[in-house]
Amino acid sequence: LLVFLSLALPGTQGKIIPRCEMVKILRRNGFQGFEGTTVADWMCLVKYESGYNTKAYNDNGPSRDYGIFQINSKYWCNDGRTPGSKNACHISCSKLQDDNLEDDIRCAKKIAREAHGLSPWYGWKNHCRGRDLSSFVRGC
Repeated sequence: LLVFLSLALPGTQGKIIPRCEMVKILRRNGFQGFEGTTVADWMCLVKYESGYNTKAYNDNGPSRDYGIFQINSKYWCNDGRTPGSKNACHISCSKLQDDNLEDDIRCAKKIAREAHGLSPWYGWKNHCRGRDLSSFVRGC
């Protein structure tokens, strides 16, 4: 789907973060052991949610998911178009689509902290949970 979106919507291609660079970013920002997760868990999540693309987005009807962690506008950010948005991360969704990942990381950690894990992310639940994810960090 993301491949189709990037072809259908010019200008949606953000920075595709190389795998080992993303591993370093996650390690540097304390994701190993965070809420019982591993860097490999987060790497798998990012692969299946956004394909490592900082500008990724996905429409979910009335709400939309934004950025490398695919953070939802109904609960976590404000995109000015989602009715009843909670904006729990106190951030504009557009900030989740730039190449600066600091705010994305803060919000993703808030989501994981509140959920005590990665269950809010369907990409992780459907493709990563309970699997051997060592290949996501191997060699990095």
